[in-house]
Amino acid sequence: MTRIKGGLLHRKRRTGILKHTKGFRWGRKSKIKVAKVAKMKAGQHAFVDRRKKKRTARQLWLVRLNAAVRKYDLSYSKFVNLLKKANIELDRKVLSELALKYPAVFKKLVETVKK
Repeated sequence: MTRIKGGLLHRKRRTGILKHTKGFRWGRKSKIKVAKVAKMKAGQHAFVDRRKKKRTARQLWLVRLNAAVRKYDLSYSKFVNLLKKANIELDRKVLSELALKYPAVFKKLVETVKK
């Protein structure tokens, strides 16, 4: 049998890595060894940042809610406590959207909770 060199697969694998690292700076886009490491690191950062995205979104909702509730002489924590006592089970995302896009509805919600 004749010897088969792995040239095609070898090239495919390397061009795949270089396609992923296109747009990176310096040798990280063109040098295989460096590009391989850069691709691994980029994947790790992407994994972590998908979780960070959720964290920062929740922080934004809380800040928005606190700012909206301050107009009605309440703090965020008191407002959430009143919501729980009134058995209103709206999550922070929905509440912040209400406060931002539908202030009249949010005002009614705050008034019902205050009673």
